Amino acid sequence: MGGSLALALRGKCAAVYGIARNSATCDLALRQNIVDQADSDPAKLLPQADVVILSTPVPAILEFLEQLPELTPNPCIVIDLGSTKRAIVEKMAALPERFDPIGGHPICGKEKLGLEQAERTLYYAAPFLLTPLPRTTARARAAAWQIITALGSKGSEIDAVEHDRILASTSHLPFLLSSVLALVTPPKVAPYLGPGFRSASRLAGTPASMMLGIVQTNRENLLASLEAVQDEIALLIEALSKNDAETIQKTLDAACEKYQELIK
Repeated sequence: MGGSLALALRGKCAAVYGIARNSATCDLALRQNIVDQADSDPAKLLPQADVVILSTPVPAILEFLEQLPELTPNPCIVIDLGSTKRAIVEKMAALPERFDPIGGHPICGKEKLGLEQAERTLYYAAPFLLTPLPRTTARARAAAWQIITALGSKGSEIDAVEHDRILASTSHLPFLLSSVLALVTPPKVAPYLGPGFRSASRLAGTPASMMLGIVQTNRENLLASLEAVQDEIALLIEALSKNDAETIQKTLDAACEKYQELIK
């Protein structure tokens, strides 16, 4: 996500700085001209930044927000790209007044991680949600919207709590369901996998290091979503055990109708 963002913003701002814990990632970013400068030590580059964009797994974002006041003495706008928002926005609210924070979540990405997977057009036409804080200034909002425009994304603003409730169903639950599908499928059937299985299970290929923090910081909403799934599965199990073709057909027809409505 960070590499794709840097590629998309290259040439559209004064300079792009990259920070990564792995020095090899920094070297790759410089070799491929993805950033103007790169370093594994945040304190070397952060004081030069007017806008700091945090593009890491959610736990790392939360950890970095705690460290940020020690890493730069200068005022700056702070934006994140985390997939959950309530915990991050709460942490942002505790930043010293010299920081101007606003939450963000571009709804795009891949199940494969790493700078090698970066794409300049990854954010293009993708929804980009902003979750402002009560303390967010007009300047931070304007900067975030300028970034969204530069990326070609479709921006909108939403409350952080509402964001997490919605994304539990549209993003985090699909990951868990993909994982369950992969787990219950025997390895011996691998030669017979078709496009249906591959599309339905694709998200299971996302490393747990990326998703664990999302699941943990949206636990209550995910539990509610999983309980709803459990109810639907119980209905199907009962109908199948009774060979109740009418209920099965009604359920599948309702699902097809709902799907068509959702993707319009």
